Amino acid sequence: MLRHKREPILADTKQNDSFVEFERVQKSYDGETLVVKDLNLSMPKGEFLTMLGPSGSGKTTCLMMLAGFETATHGDIRLDGKSINDIPPHKRGIGMVFQNYALFPHMTIAENLAFPLEVRKMGKSEREQKVKRALDMVEMGAFGNRRPAQLSGGQQQRVALARALVFEPELVLMDEPLGALDKQLREKMQFEITDLAHNLGITTVYVTHDQTEALTMSDRVAVFDDGRIQQLAPPDELYEQPQNSFVAQFIGENNTLSGKVTKIDNAKNTCVVQLDSGEEIDAVPVNVNAVGERTTVSIRPERVETNKERLSPDAHTLKAEVLEFIYMGDIFRTRLRVAGSTEFVMKTRNAPDQPRLRPGEQIEIGWLPEDCRALDA
Repeated sequence: MLRHKREPILADTKQNDSFVEFERVQKSYDGETLVVKDLNLSMPKGEFLTMLGPSGSGKTTCLMMLAGFETATHGDIRLDGKSINDIPPHKRGIGMVFQNYALFPHMTIAENLAFPLEVRKMGKSEREQKVKRALDMVEMGAFGNRRPAQLSGGQQQRVALARALVFEPELVLMDEPLGALDKQLREKMQFEITDLAHNLGITTVYVTHDQTEALTMSDRVAVFDDGRIQQLAPPDELYEQPQNSFVAQFIGENNTLSGKVTKIDNAKNTCVVQLDSGEEIDAVPVNVNAVGERTTVSIRPERVETNKERLSPDAHTLKAEVLEFIYMGDIFRTRLRVAGSTEFVMKTRNAPDQPRLRPGEQIEIGWLPEDCRALDA
């Protein structure tokens, strides 16, 4: 199934047409340690936003506070302009999808979907109509009389998604919903979920620690670490323009070289970094403020070239030793010794003009200055 990317929603954290808002939200379980620290976040209607981060970063706690299963220690959470801090979960009108599906095993699929409608005192004929529509949306219309145990994991996850949508909520929260599925099915469900959310215009908050999932599915991604949002941006901006070393390392594969800033040219938005190995390279100053500061420069593996014809005269070149060459079908992955680092990776596409390198071979590599970012040390 092909998914057409929508125009990205602006990457600022405050929106004028906010539908979901966190304002200075904090959460502590013991009264001393904050697991969420002064969270300010704003989402417009219809956005698919992913909260991404390692275990313990605060992302799931934020989702649980939005759902009403956890209470904020400080701050305000608003939905469509109204504070929901004191509203119980079942009155927030929010759909939820969990990793473990949370389906009632003693009920049929149709009965599972009808349950949230019964709770809302909906009449039988209207219930049946909505259940049929929801099952058809996830291509499970023929399975209404089966029980969860008779379905595969992917089918159960579709049913869990249909149950979250059956009462037509304006907001759906998903907590690692694809974590239990195998790789191929997980990738298929990624596209199905995002297409469904966008086609229905549903505002979605999705929690995952899987960076590929986040980049594939989201309008914007909020990268969490240590209880704070480290960067909030559309997927391409997050990958191409990380704002600090944590984001650069957490999102995709990344090369880092340590050094010291020796010159900053604010007019040209460039700086010179002397690497610890002695070489000097140009970089974009992102997280450096003064000459003499320690920095870590970041270069994505696919931006590194061996073919000088593909590089402009401004490109940097460094000597490198091939340590490992791996054929991966569509790409070659080469591990190099560069400027003292033995973990420097270059990814080149499998093409007739790309050489197949051998361990021990001495080569010259290069990249454009704008592809090199000087971040925090």
